[in-house]
Amino acid sequence: MFGETSLPTILISLSIVVVFSISFFQCKAFGKDPEGSHKELIQKSTHYDHSREQFVNRRPDVLEKMREGQNFFSLFVKFMFGGDKYQKPSVKLPEEKPNFQEFLKPDESIKFIWFGHSTFLVNIEGTILLFDPVFSGSAAPFAFMVKRFQDAVVKLEELPKIDYIIISHDHYDHLDMETIDFFKAKDTRFLTPLGVTSHLKEWGIPEDRLTELDWWEKFTIGKIQIVCTPAQHFSGRRGMNGNQTLWSSWTVIGEKERFYFSGDSGYDIHFKQIGDTYGPFDLTFIENGQYNPMWEAVHVLPEQTAKAHLDLKGKRLVPVHWGMFNLSLHSWYEPAENIERESKKYNIDLMTPKFGQLVKLKEPNLLERWWKKYIETD
Repeated sequence: MFGETSLPTILISLSIVVVFSISFFQCKAFGKDPEGSHKELIQKSTHYDHSREQFVNRRPDVLEKMREGQNFFSLFVKFMFGGDKYQKPSVKLPEEKPNFQEFLKPDESIKFIWFGHSTFLVNIEGTILLFDPVFSGSAAPFAFMVKRFQDAVVKLEELPKIDYIIISHDHYDHLDMETIDFFKAKDTRFLTPLGVTSHLKEWGIPEDRLTELDWWEKFTIGKIQIVCTPAQHFSGRRGMNGNQTLWSSWTVIGEKERFYFSGDSGYDIHFKQIGDTYGPFDLTFIENGQYNPMWEAVHVLPEQTAKAHLDLKGKRLVPVHWGMFNLSLHSWYEPAENIERESKKYNIDLMTPKFGQLVKLKEPNLLERWWKKYIETD
């Protein structure tokens, strides 16, 4: 049936497939979806659809409608071999080593440091919060996939003491196993949407340091109130049987100032609902990058980022979810160019810090449009 040389080749190929399959299904980075009594508890949420056996958005069929007419194979080929030629920068992008001593000084106004993509650190009235931390070399289950443009500006060991890590959802570019593993030996606590703590427990975080919330549920840290607010997205780390955990945005309310983080989200009425309920916001961190009209239902386009900020009654806007990973087809700098255009159109006070740059909200916004020096053209 096989030629003399083809049989060993086939056997080697099959062995590679078997080894890869075993590695794939045993990959620890996948985490663990909720099960048993934990699963039964979170399924009581009004955002869990028992007929679909998964969490759903306000419009339960929004994901199905998004996928209508889309050919996965052609989309995969386009993503792997198409897209803008400048999807990744050809040089190291500018960064600043943050002065954590200055960051930790008592202040009545919010201070923050953006590390690229959706990872940022906030000091609000002395409480230190770290959002969606990804400090490893890639945003994927395997290190050779979705590699970051450049090393994180600081090592995890250099971070100040973190009171709470807040996670928006369980996708790899927001929930990073290597980063979480570092905090096992710390006393940092975690806030997540429903079900996401299952991954953290699988990675060794003690249950008494974990709190998960449903949409509109509140949590108090001293005089700081944190609200798990809605988003329009999806979840899952295996690419199958997804949406077993909830996704969210986050509202943080201090005594004097408040801010909002969108997580990942398509545009919907929840932005206005949150703005009407908890706005105006002194600061908004809103997704602006890794978008495409094909998946507009789950990722806002730049014009929608601006609209969401206005819906939220935001005063200053920090665009996030760009600048560090290539997860779409646009150039690395297109999101920044587009949100700058939209901000001028609507007179939005746009804040564009470099990686690691310490920003004090009480100070005038003098942040430069640093990416313009690195735009590449034909």
